[in-house]
Amino acid sequence: MRTDILFETVPGLDDALDAVDAFDDTLVGGLLRPRAGQADGTAELARAVVGTPLAARAAEAAGRAADGAATEDDFVALAAARTAVLGSVHDALTTRLTEATGRPRDEREPDPRVAGEPSNLSAAARSWLCDLARAGWRGIDHELVAAAAPVVSAMLPEPALRRQAMLLDGFAGELAASCPGATLEDVPARRWADLWSRALLLTLPGAAVPAPAVPATGRLLPLGVDVQEHATGAQAQVHAVFEPADGTATRLVRASVAVPKPDTVVGAGVWQLLRPHLSLLAAVGEGRAMDITAMPLTAEGDLLWSEEHARPGEPADTFTTARVALPAAVDGATAPLDRHPARLAVPVFLEGYEAVRAQDDTLTFTVAGHPLTVDTDRVPAAGPLTPEAVAASGACIGLLRWDDGTYRVQPLAVETAVRKKAVAVHAGGWAGGTTDKAGAKAEKAATDAVAVLRERAGRLLRK
Repeated sequence: MRTDILFETVPGLDDALDAVDAFDDTLVGGLLRPRAGQADGTAELARAVVGTPLAARAAEAAGRAADGAATEDDFVALAAARTAVLGSVHDALTTRLTEATGRPRDEREPDPRVAGEPSNLSAAARSWLCDLARAGWRGIDHELVAAAAPVVSAMLPEPALRRQAMLLDGFAGELAASCPGATLEDVPARRWADLWSRALLLTLPGAAVPAPAVPATGRLLPLGVDVQEHATGAQAQVHAVFEPADGTATRLVRASVAVPKPDTVVGAGVWQLLRPHLSLLAAVGEGRAMDITAMPLTAEGDLLWSEEHARPGEPADTFTTARVALPAAVDGATAPLDRHPARLAVPVFLEGYEAVRAQDDTLTFTVAGHPLTVDTDRVPAAGPLTPEAVAASGACIGLLRWDDGTYRVQPLAVETAVRKKAVAVHAGGWAGGTTDKAGAKAEKAATDAVAVLRERAGRLLRK
């Protein structure tokens, strides 16, 4: 991997991010009664999309927002312009990452998604999100944030709306924990604007429609598991190399499962909620491949997991996969709404680096003379991988991410020496269950908590 390319300047990147930051600042104070100078933020965003199909609509929406007269359609146009600018940043960084890894990329445009029927629930979500923009992050209070709860509750039973519901639920939870906004010392302006704009665009008809998929048959070689969770939800995403049975090019794929969860289930306990929905997690924990038959696969590389299309395969060493199969695997295309620098997560294999821990506990891998920051904060508590194991490692499978100007490596698995013997430690090592003492103890505690919650839920339903 050529790390030197990652440190070269990307032309126009700073200008694009400045335009986004200028608009994000307007959302801090809100657009119901714009203050002096706020018009500059919306105008700068509109100027950033000049020469694109969004130019005229964005300029019109920026003018209305500056006057405090923006409609729902205007907010949607501004969210679309912001998404487009960040999409251009994503594309520039993706080009740089492709050069660095040397892997081929699928250049096909993803098939357009068929527009669905307008949903009353999506309209209600859009109304709430527009109220947030008018109030601004400094203007949020518990009453405004709580207005999302009935919308989320109505969306969750609908499979087609569940993705949107999970996003709204997590977003509302963050805002509720920060109320009242007027007392906040620091506002996470970029993050909340990201969540706001994405949630707003997902309310449009067809935006949340699943991507078209084709049946895929072959062997799946797992690389690692990325676990993400907040108080009321958890997701596991397995990154893998797919070897088609027809002998065509291998490609990188993902298989994901997301579930709602009570806030009392944390750490290794999340596997009990995730495991029943994705047998691939057990394969990761056992170090096995999976054989899939006619499994739906999108152009973006997402497997739409279905248990009847999968069966356990033979043992497969993850680091052998990373050394042999990963370098030739084709990276998938990116759907339009997923073109955001924060969503970059490129599987990479690193070895021969020097791990250096600074006085502030920051860990870096020096690869070919270039320091890459290691994002140990993303190492989940739900597995045996620890920052100490990462610091002592000599080889690493990870996800290369971009975080506000710098590249970071999120470890998924490392090889480290234990009594002079190479041992692999995986973030998803407990995904399929474990006999590890710490993991088994955490599982038991979670089992007790889940059993109590299920018993209480059953009692309420019986009443």
